Amino acid sequence: MKNAIIKTDKLCKSFRIGTQEQQVLKNLDIEIYENDFTIIMGSSGAGKSTLLYALSGMDQPTSGKIRFFDTEIENLSNDRLAVFRRQHCGFVFQQMFLLDNMSILDNILAAGLLTGGDRKAIVAYAKELLTKVGLTETIWKKFPAQLSGGENQRAAIVRALINRPKAVFADEPTGALNSAAGRSVLDVLTEVHNSGQSIVMVTHDLVSARRGNRILYIKDGVISGECDLGPYVSGDKRRHEKLFSFLSEMGW
Repeated sequence: MKNAIIKTDKLCKSFRIGTQEQQVLKNLDIEIYENDFTIIMGSSGAGKSTLLYALSGMDQPTSGKIRFFDTEIENLSNDRLAVFRRQHCGFVFQQMFLLDNMSILDNILAAGLLTGGDRKAIVAYAKELLTKVGLTETIWKKFPAQLSGGENQRAAIVRALINRPKAVFADEPTGALNSAAGRSVLDVLTEVHNSGQSIVMVTHDLVSARRGNRILYIKDGVISGECDLGPYVSGDKRRHEKLFSFLSEMGW
């Protein structure tokens, strides 16, 4: 039986636009499981990113509960929530948000040293992770502007992993990359997942979605369907067909 690391109870999120209130998430009861690669899909405006930000503590819900392991995060103060995210969550976005005036290694260390701990051990772990994602020592001292988009995104993944998070949250991480760079980033995320990391990723892309083992489809603020793809195997045509059939049923 899978262990749920995140559970929601009647999760709602609304935004006020002028005098009107728009409900984006509607009474969602969701479980995110340990060691899963969970994909959130849906049409534009369905609430994909809003759900991701709520699950990760990046945004607080209008109502409902979010239990992340043993912590109900929806009632934490902004300061406590920031500490919680730093300790337990990693983030990968479409835009890398690497600091232009710092080297790749220093960008990673800036995140890693925020939680305290032994500097020597953090530096060693950063170098280990950078090597794992294919960023060699010649790249570590370079600045983001000197690297390709794919290399910067791999560095952003290392930054997300440096504090050994319980879950990594990714919002369209390949959206700004060409197909070759995107595939390279997906390979890294797949390897990270295979090592036991829990990942929750928002995407609109079939190629990216195939990397997940569990697909949640959100429509009009509710989860309208779920698909279990099983472990990822490169070149598995049946996987593509199963995902495409599921998405067609959902009206994708």
